[in-house]
Amino acid sequence: MQTRGSTEPLPPPPRRAPRTALLVDVPIGLIDYEGALDQIDAMVAAGERGYVCVCNVHTLMASAEEPELRTALMGSSLNVPDGQPLVWALNLLGNPLRDRVYGPELMSRSCARAARTGQRIYLYGGRDQGALVQLTLNLRRRHPGIRIVGGHSPPHRELTDEERAAVIADINGSGADIVWVGIGVPKQEKWMARMRPHLDSPVLVGVGAAFDFHAGIVPQAPGWMQRAGLEWAYRLAHEPRRLWRRYLRYNPRFVLAFAGQLLASRTAARG
Repeated sequence: MQTRGSTEPLPPPPRRAPRTALLVDVPIGLIDYEGALDQIDAMVAAGERGYVCVCNVHTLMASAEEPELRTALMGSSLNVPDGQPLVWALNLLGNPLRDRVYGPELMSRSCARAARTGQRIYLYGGRDQGALVQLTLNLRRRHPGIRIVGGHSPPHRELTDEERAAVIADINGSGADIVWVGIGVPKQEKWMARMRPHLDSPVLVGVGAAFDFHAGIVPQAPGWMQRAGLEWAYRLAHEPRRLWRRYLRYNPRFVLAFAGQLLASRTAARG
């Protein structure tokens, strides 16, 4: 406790974790943008080492098949509802949410805050080093004063032990408060879970395609398509070879899994 005349600053209050709800067996935070940003800021202020997963249908359904991804989601500090279908599903289960926490928008809002507060940012991901440079330039132009203290675009394969050690040293040497990770699902969730014990940065956030969007490499769906839950169709039209198998595989599985959960929930409510 701080006493009269003491010059020691009071420690930040402990972070209060948000309420969550299970959606196809994955805990999802019942949270909005401001709440998610406040959680990130609280972790930075307290030096609490954790990570945030930005979840959509693909993330949830892939976790049912990949134990390491599921372990990563269960061990995160926060899983936010990135996809509009997740918001609709949570609403049907009796958890009122007005909006999703869309990864690219979360990153943009957090960078805007960081430009005001002085939080230090590290960027890990991107299609290649050129794309990462363009992302860095765009963020600095949009958020004057932002402190981007480092970045690395890894190869599209597993890192060697030497490469992994070099990445750890680079991130820790940068003094970053937040590491934004854009290497796609499920690689980024697994990477955060594996690397979390070795990194000094308080917060890691996996945002997938946000790097491509903010670098200007891939266009974002119009707002009306996002609100209608049709972003997947827009992205499929622009990247059919990369995405068609994902949507064909996981979207129907999510509908069936959620239908079973909703039926069980309503049956239990009727007693």
